[in-house]
Amino acid sequence: MNLSRRTLLASAAATPLLTGAGVALGAGEAAASPAKLRGALDYGLAKLKAVAPGITSFPEITRAEKWTYVADGGWIGGFWPGTLWLAHLDSGDAQFRALGEAANDRLAPRRLEPRDHDLGFLFYPSWVTAYRLTGDTKWRDGAIDAANTLILRWNTAGKFIRAWGKLGTPGNAGRVIMDTMMNLDLLAFASEQTGDRKFIDIAIAHARTTQANFLRADGSTPHVFDFNPDTGAPIGQNTVQGYSPTSCWSRGQAWGIYGFTTMYRRTGLREFRDTARKMADFALGALTPDSVPVWDYRSPLGANDIKDSSAGAIMACGLLDLAKATGTDRYRERALKILDGLVSTCLTKNSTRAEAIMARGTRNRPSEDGVEVSLPYGDYYLFEAILRVLKPAQIAKAIGL
Repeated sequence: MNLSRRTLLASAAATPLLTGAGVALGAGEAAASPAKLRGALDYGLAKLKAVAPGITSFPEITRAEKWTYVADGGWIGGFWPGTLWLAHLDSGDAQFRALGEAANDRLAPRRLEPRDHDLGFLFYPSWVTAYRLTGDTKWRDGAIDAANTLILRWNTAGKFIRAWGKLGTPGNAGRVIMDTMMNLDLLAFASEQTGDRKFIDIAIAHARTTQANFLRADGSTPHVFDFNPDTGAPIGQNTVQGYSPTSCWSRGQAWGIYGFTTMYRRTGLREFRDTARKMADFALGALTPDSVPVWDYRSPLGANDIKDSSAGAIMACGLLDLAKATGTDRYRERALKILDGLVSTCLTKNSTRAEAIMARGTRNRPSEDGVEVSLPYGDYYLFEAILRVLKPAQIAKAIGL
């Protein structure tokens, strides 16, 4: 017997909605209109229609505005088929479905490889979405395989999912990263489908470990936190993507807002909603007037540093979800303002060369790898955020809202 959503929510007590947090739009700030968002989505569909038939691998990053690829999907392989599935959802175009299925099939070997924590990134936007839209149990069963693979990385002593490093090796054995919050929904899906609580229990425990060790008093977070892998004892905050261990990498903050809100939806545990809210309030207070996040909110260059449009798209999705979770319209207003910034200043409309939909992404600023580029997760979450506004019922079916 499958675990129902009611079962997953059973441990949570009903609580009144929080009030008073969030940041309202300032005077003169306009949110993206439905027509403007529809125009951006149509632009993206046309771009995909032109580019996607020629792609037989996984776009990873643009170089000189053209996609470069990673054959096995890397950590980003789920976002290309995910974008194609969302394009099919919106347009009904059978070609997008066929291309999405082909891209899904190319990911199949990865569902059994426990080499890193990225199984949710790989199989949630692709295989889980495909199952929800088509009902084909091939995609469901493969996603459950991926969830079983992911929990092989569970560290019982520290109650965390190890992010990086081959199992059985010492390198990065105690390293946890904020990004893993986005992989937990694959575990929630597996519990829902199989009736086995082991998946959601691991997800809850990992989220609580992240919450206890990453969240600072002001709501900011580091990218990385290290633990002793043998005892589980905390060592301290660190970073790979951020400016410093004490800074706040904007995409990581966005992963957390989205991930903790999702965990609240899956479990009803208000601690996760409250954590998402605290993280959101920090990030909203750190945004520049154009509402497109700088790559690190504590960069010494401040508002003058480079942007990361992908952080904005992820954050917009999380804020739209958080608005519903808290009953706070201000989060939705700010999400629409972020979307306005993205579709006004980040689309690739001014280029005849560009193969991607959204520019101004930053992959890894500290290593100077991917600055002012396009990224497949930027395009994916832009589509998701726009569909959350324009077609809430359809996107809810696709991604399980």
